Amino acid sequence: MKDKVILLVEDNPDDVKLTLRALKKSNILNDVVVAGDGVKALDYLFGTGEYSGRDIRNTPQVILLDLNMPRIGGIEVLQRIRSDERTKLLPVVVLTTSSEDADRIDSYRLGANSYVRKPVNFDQFAKAVQQLGLYWLLLNEAP
Repeated sequence: MKDKVILLVEDNPDDVKLTLRALKKSNILNDVVVAGDGVKALDYLFGTGEYSGRDIRNTPQVILLDLNMPRIGGIEVLQRIRSDERTKLLPVVVLTTSSEDADRIDSYRLGANSYVRKPVNFDQFAKAVQQLGLYWLLLNEAP
């Protein structure tokens, strides 16, 4: 499946590599746009900054959103996504190392579609990404 983009919002280069490797291992062939912080994610979604002029009607099929990032954190990114008519229905999966109850509750309160804690072990991580991919890219029917 290669017609829709996955927006990966992640500042840790090792986690980016692991996620891309896990997607590839799962035969998820969608293009992946990597935004290294919340500012770049919002620029991509709203066609501003380095993405000025991008056709924002081409929305990601799913956003994989880390919470702990520089400049603008994941919670604020989620707030901005949900507060804009153009993006408020996009599927957002919080994919984070945080095990804080407050982060999980805030994510759901602000409209996250799912909250997944990143497993430490690569095989477990790959399996989690595969299951996310199968559900959000193949089974889920977007609005």
